[in-house]
Amino acid sequence: MLESLRDIRLFVAVYEERSFTAAATRENATQSGVSQHIRKIENRFGVKLFGRGSGAVIPTPAGDSYYRHCIDVLRSNEAATRALMGFSSGLEGEITVGLMPTMTRCAMAPALAKFMDAHPNVMVRIVEAYSALLTQQVRAGELDFAVVPAFDDAVGLKSRLLARTPEVLVSDGRLNLQHMAPVRLADLGPLKFVVPGGQNTRRRNLETYFSSNGVHVGRVLELDAMLGTLDLVSHSDWVTILPGVMMASDIESRHYVINPLAQPSLKTDLVLIEPARRPLSLAAETFLEALEQETKRLNTLWGSTLD
Repeated sequence: MLESLRDIRLFVAVYEERSFTAAATRENATQSGVSQHIRKIENRFGVKLFGRGSGAVIPTPAGDSYYRHCIDVLRSNEAATRALMGFSSGLEGEITVGLMPTMTRCAMAPALAKFMDAHPNVMVRIVEAYSALLTQQVRAGELDFAVVPAFDDAVGLKSRLLARTPEVLVSDGRLNLQHMAPVRLADLGPLKFVVPGGQNTRRRNLETYFSSNGVHVGRVLELDAMLGTLDLVSHSDWVTILPGVMMASDIESRHYVINPLAQPSLKTDLVLIEPARRPLSLAAETFLEALEQETKRLNTLWGSTLD
């Protein structure tokens, strides 16, 4: 007898969460119930799926192999269900999408307005957060998809490149830089930088860029509040570095002085992540298409800085 979809989902949850307790919470089950389901599979095939000890749950080679096949089963089952739903008239349902401030400031609103006008029966919920939390929520199945900076931890996730955008220096004009002229940070120091927190992937990339290119950092202020960061920059001599797609609307407005980084340039890869165990719904795919088109449009405004 084949294992039930419930057994498979519980196994996948334990594998991805590396915890029976977290898996139980994610799947609305009890810890003992999750353990029983895993033991049932192990007893049926006479193999261990997880090594247990010192509080750690580590997949065995058999567990790794079984997980890869389980993901295919869950995605196929979901795809079959979605195929039947596709025969119903009109696009409807509910989608929950996770976006960083990088995406919500310029790209989200035009894409969302276009999507909602075309599909009024779809309820869209946008969750704004930074990459660490969004990744956790996608892995748990709380989000249909999210857009985050590229990273290495892909357990439980399916990902692909959404956009590559230049990083730009943002200031209030006190540096006397020509708006939109490429700049070499090593020629400007010392600078007072507002940077994201340590869990943010971009923070590590920025620190590597500073140390590798002789950037003179005078002071650092850690601030995980994008509106607060921009407000501080607009009223002081603090500066920040942000993805170009986020600052595209300021190219013409000139509310801030924007300067792409040069010699060398610095670019950020933004990736789409979704739960590996299920495909995107038609509604989610359609909204993603609108978001991706708007992101590409904004990126074209940077012209040669993307070369």
